[in-house]
Amino acid sequence: MNVSVIGGGIFGITAALKMRARGHEVTIFEPGPIPHPLAESTDISKVVRMDYGADEDYTDLGERSLRGWRVWNSVWRKPLFHETGVTFLSRTSMRPGGFEHDSYATLTARGHELERLDADQIATRFPAYRRGALVDGYFNRAGGWAESGAVVEYLSRVASGAGIAIEQRAIHDLAEVRRDLTIVCAGAWVPRLVPELAGSIRAIGQPVFHLRPRDPALYTADRFPVFGADIANTGYYGFPVNADGIVKIANHGSGTPIERDEERVVSEAHEVALRAFLATTLPGLRDAPIAHRRLCVYADTLDGHFWIARHPTDESLVVATGGSGHAFKFAPVLGALIAGIILDGEHPLEDKFRWRPELGAQTRGDAARADR
Repeated sequence: MNVSVIGGGIFGITAALKMRARGHEVTIFEPGPIPHPLAESTDISKVVRMDYGADEDYTDLGERSLRGWRVWNSVWRKPLFHETGVTFLSRTSMRPGGFEHDSYATLTARGHELERLDADQIATRFPAYRRGALVDGYFNRAGGWAESGAVVEYLSRVASGAGIAIEQRAIHDLAEVRRDLTIVCAGAWVPRLVPELAGSIRAIGQPVFHLRPRDPALYTADRFPVFGADIANTGYYGFPVNADGIVKIANHGSGTPIERDEERVVSEAHEVALRAFLATTLPGLRDAPIAHRRLCVYADTLDGHFWIARHPTDESLVVATGGSGHAFKFAPVLGALIAGIILDGEHPLEDKFRWRPELGAQTRGDAARADR
C-alpha cells in the first residue's frame, strides 16, 4: 500500500517505521520540524517505567518496551535511554487500590524484585527529600528515562534512511494527503482533522519546569533517580540532574483544557503550585531558578487509554493517538502495536484501544494520573 502518516511524533514515527518494515510505501506529513516544538513527545526527557498499578495490559507493554529500550541502547551509537531506576513514594502507607501499592503488588507477582522503602530509608537513600514528607514506597531498578526529543530526532533519521519520505506541510485538509491507508497521529490536533472525535480527544496542558539546582550533587541519579512523589495525588514527577545541570519536574494531573495554540503557556498559578510542592517535599529546589518552562499538551482520551483504530465508516482512515501523557515509554513497541491492531486483526488490545465515542465520563487509564 501507499501509506500516509499525519504527524511525526512518537505515534507517527514508530507507525511509519513499522509500516515500512512490512513493505509499504510511507510518507510522513508534519507541519514543522521533527521533533515539533509543540509536540507531546518532545522535550529533554520522558519516564520509562513498567509500573502501572493493577493494569496488567500496560504492565506487560512496559516490560516489553523496557527490553526494547535496552536493545536500542545496544545498537545506537549514543545511548538515549538511562536506566537509573524509578522510585514511587507516597505520603501515607501504601494501601490496596493506590497506585504505589498496586504497582508494587503487580510487579512483584510478575517476578520483579523491588526494594520497599520506609520513611527512614527514603530520607537516608534520597537526602533531597524533606524528612517525613514521603513515608512509604519502593525503588524499582528496572526503568529510568529517555532523551525524548533526541529519540524522536534519531528515529526520524532512521525513517529517512529506510526510504520513508518526510514532507513538511501545514495540514488543514486531510483530503490533500489521503493515500491507500492514512494514519492520523497528530496528537491534540486530531480533532481538527477528524472532527467527529472532538468530544473524545481533548487537548490538556500540563506544566513542565527545568530547574537549575544550586547543589547538583543532591540530584545525581544514584541519590535522586526518576521519581513519582505520591503522584496519583500530587501529580508531580521528575528526573535526576542531566548533563546540562537541569532537574526537570512536571505535573501529570487533571491539567488545563486548551482551546487555542496561544493558550499553551505556563501560568503564574502553575509556578505557585510547583513552589508549594517543592517547599514541602524537595526544599533544596524551592528557590531554584527556572531555566525553561513549557506547557506539555496531552492528547487526552476520556478514559486515558490510547485510541488506535480504523474509522468505523472509512476503512482507509486510521487514528492512532490518545497518548494521554503516558505513551512515550512504549516507543519500542508502539509501532508494532499500531500495525498489529490495524492490519492483523484479533489483537489482544484491540478492544481496549477501539473507536469508542460512547464514553461519557473521564476516568484514569493511567493509575499514576492525579485527578486533582
